[in-house]
Amino acid sequence: MQHVSLTPFGRQPVTSALLAARQSGSGTPALPRIDKWSLFADLRTARAAFGLTDRDLSVLYALLSFLPAKTLDQDAALVVFPSNASLSDRAHGMAESTLRRHLAALVRVGLIWRQDSPNGKRYARRDGSGALAQAFGFDLRPLLARAEEIARLAADATAQAEALRVARETLVLRLRDAAKLLAHGQDSGLPGDWAGLAARLMPLRAALRRKLDAETLATLSAQAGDILRALCAMLDVPTENMHGSAAHSGRHQTNSNPDSFDLEPCRETAKAEPAAPDPGGAEGEAVAQDADPRTVPQLPFHLVVKACPDLVPYADGRLSGWRDLVATAARVRGMMGISPSAWEEASHVMGPEVAAVTVAAMLQRFDRIANPGGYLRALSAKAATGGFSPGPMVMALLQDGARGAGKS
Repeated sequence: MQHVSLTPFGRQPVTSALLAARQSGSGTPALPRIDKWSLFADLRTARAAFGLTDRDLSVLYALLSFLPAKTLDQDAALVVFPSNASLSDRAHGMAESTLRRHLAALVRVGLIWRQDSPNGKRYARRDGSGALAQAFGFDLRPLLARAEEIARLAADATAQAEALRVARETLVLRLRDAAKLLAHGQDSGLPGDWAGLAARLMPLRAALRRKLDAETLATLSAQAGDILRALCAMLDVPTENMHGSAAHSGRHQTNSNPDSFDLEPCRETAKAEPAAPDPGGAEGEAVAQDADPRTVPQLPFHLVVKACPDLVPYADGRLSGWRDLVATAARVRGMMGISPSAWEEASHVMGPEVAAVTVAAMLQRFDRIANPGGYLRALSAKAATGGFSPGPMVMALLQDGARGAGKS
């Protein structure tokens, strides 16, 4: 009757950890057969869960190479018995003392068992027919018994690694966007606390030089997101938390005060006809000389200037025509926090003159508009569908001015 030893040879004592590790690998395998190299690949992926190093795995790989079969089979003999010299050779010349240390680590975590002979040597005993009767060495059966656990831990490790990769990728993209938007804002001379945001951004970019865990990445990504949202608000750039629709973004960020002529409706359903010359005479000549009649608003020029007096101080000289109005509005939009892209979109969709009237009207009620850039984009979106005209905005300002004059 054969006896399988449960204790190590020599002075090595039996410990609770050793017995627990042996118990963990002594169950009935959930998989009666598995490819040994596939199992090794899973273990390599899940090595952190077992506390294994790359050198531990090198030794295990060498042990598996001494098993003739390609699979681990519960009905097969799974004890390998190479000498230290042979094992060292297949472990790429690993020193014997180092080899013993890594073998002990594999035993400690319960991935292999020691089947020590009475004298501590590794060998096999065969019967009269030459068949293997008993072997003393390292038993690989725990690998088969724990194959399902190893596969599960490998899947968990893969998912965690992917989540870590995505988190780092998100952080890198947010920092890149923040850095370039910050540079754009500074180069454009737009108003904003650029220096303060740059100071917040610097340590986050420096942290990328280190290897970061999931918790740290989440913290840094949240901080980068806060900085990016602040920059987007200053530059009127839609953020990842906003809807893709420019109209939605504008309405979301626009002051809900009913006095701020929020998204005035268009009272004209067709394209604007060429504007009639202003009865004032001089203004009528200006309209004809310096503007494209297809894009001029159906508003007398002098009424726009009267409704929007806050624009006049920003003009070089006096506002004498639509061309002056467009140039002045283009200059003022940066001071209002309207990005170049928002202005260009409005000029393209509405026409430069209508866009200028819109900006002038917004400047007149600047204190009531939370996000001028988003507001202008929203009006551009409505204008693209024929749903916006600046006429009601100008008339509302004229009425406000008349009420103010009456009270005084």
